Amino acid sequence: MKNLKYTSWAIMMLITGMMGCREDLLTTVPNDRLSSEIFWKTEKDAIFAANAVYTYLDSVNIFYFDGMSDIAHNNSVTSPEALIERGQFDPTYERIRTEWTKSYAGIRAANVYLEKVDEVQTNNKEIITRLKSEVRVIRAYLYIKLAALYGDVPLLEKSITLEESRNLVRTPVAQVWDFIYKELGEAATTLPVTQTDKGRVTKGAALALNARGMLYAGRYELAAQESKKVIDLNIYKLYPSYAKLFSYAAEGNEEVILDKQFVKNNYSTNVFQLFGPWSQRNSNSAVVPTRSLVDSYPMSNGKKISDPTSGYSIAEPYKNRDPRLGYTVFIKGDKLPDGTIYNSDPGSGTSDAIDFSWFATSTGYNMKKYINPEDLEQPANSGINIILMRYADVLLMYAESKIESNSIDLTVYDAINQVRQRADVNLPPISSTLSQTELREIVRNERKTELAMEGLRYFDIRRWKLSESIIPGRVYGITYMKNGVPTLIEVPAFEKVFNKNRDYLWPIPQREMELNARLTQNQNW
Repeated sequence: MKNLKYTSWAIMMLITGMMGCREDLLTTVPNDRLSSEIFWKTEKDAIFAANAVYTYLDSVNIFYFDGMSDIAHNNSVTSPEALIERGQFDPTYERIRTEWTKSYAGIRAANVYLEKVDEVQTNNKEIITRLKSEVRVIRAYLYIKLAALYGDVPLLEKSITLEESRNLVRTPVAQVWDFIYKELGEAATTLPVTQTDKGRVTKGAALALNARGMLYAGRYELAAQESKKVIDLNIYKLYPSYAKLFSYAAEGNEEVILDKQFVKNNYSTNVFQLFGPWSQRNSNSAVVPTRSLVDSYPMSNGKKISDPTSGYSIAEPYKNRDPRLGYTVFIKGDKLPDGTIYNSDPGSGTSDAIDFSWFATSTGYNMKKYINPEDLEQPANSGINIILMRYADVLLMYAESKIESNSIDLTVYDAINQVRQRADVNLPPISSTLSQTELREIVRNERKTELAMEGLRYFDIRRWKLSESIIPGRVYGITYMKNGVPTLIEVPAFEKVFNKNRDYLWPIPQREMELNARLTQNQNW
């Protein structure tokens, strides 16, 4: 049951900045906006306005980040994200501008809310305190993304005028991380552990996002501290079925810490239409997994497929593999939502075949997470929630931060093994005698496989400074039998590019710099 509702009129109220009525020949109330003369009066006003801020949380845009990493590919070679893959982008580029402007629109909405909500007349001040903390968490969420993408960014803690916006300067990113840590820490103290309305921000969400922010900032001791606080709440646990984790039946389960809420016919998303296989009502295969992702899943005995003793067979490449591979990626032989069998081999005769159309997958793989039969009839009208933070991520953040701060103990092994030994995954536990280097490799691969196609890989490899070594090169897909010979698919005329001297930070959008001469540009842009 989706309890967190969004209202278009509340969104309009925030966008317009609560413009007041004007006196005219007749005293009237404008019907094209909400006035502060009639709003900010009741608890319901406060709730509706807070709900509007929730709309600025990320949605399907996160999946395109994976396409810009090594584990996936943006299937339309002319899309803005595919051109970022190629390294063919600059400060004028659409996606660069969109992430900036949408994030700052959300920050403005949050700032206006925090400035106006105390005008509400109520005897229940606790609800106002809670709602303010929820909004502060969402604002911090947006700053985490901005800092990770652009580095130094203007830090705005209050709404500003147009004139003030033309005189902003970039705040050093260390100060932005300081702000995020303080904001989320303070919000956590006033947020409940659970919320009656599903989808609302909780104490656990604030703490988990703080762990993410501190991990991205390289402040490993703080990241370990914040993730341990989430663990110690003792309310989250791994959902037993990874296979069903991204289904309607599992929404709001005990693993979900923060998600973006959607409702069919009311506030829907088009995740099925964008990312489903082409054969499923002409879905777009917008972001497709690559061979880099598929090969990172070990055998069910825990051994890498490159290990000669692993039992891996090129003739049966998906047999006896980590079950998460089959739960994440559509592979040959899988049943599709419409009941047909998936076969993307060139010349297979199916509409999923690599050579069938521009919209069929170019790698032979398709994204399986969030592709549910319930959305088959109306692919653009999905009500599935998009998970933005879950407990498995917290366990892996805890393990990584302890490894990087070289404070390795048995809790590190336990955290990793919990993820590996989910009921329907059940990989062998890792040994408790591994070195820091060995554990680092394991936890990084666990993040790659466990969190694949959830929008996190691009940020991970950038903060690890691995992008320059694992992104550049051709894009590879399935191996299929051609005239009896195993043949590896290579996406034609496409090569990923990553410039280590430039691309670890996105450029500040050119339009912003034209409007404000005080903004400086990132290096080599």
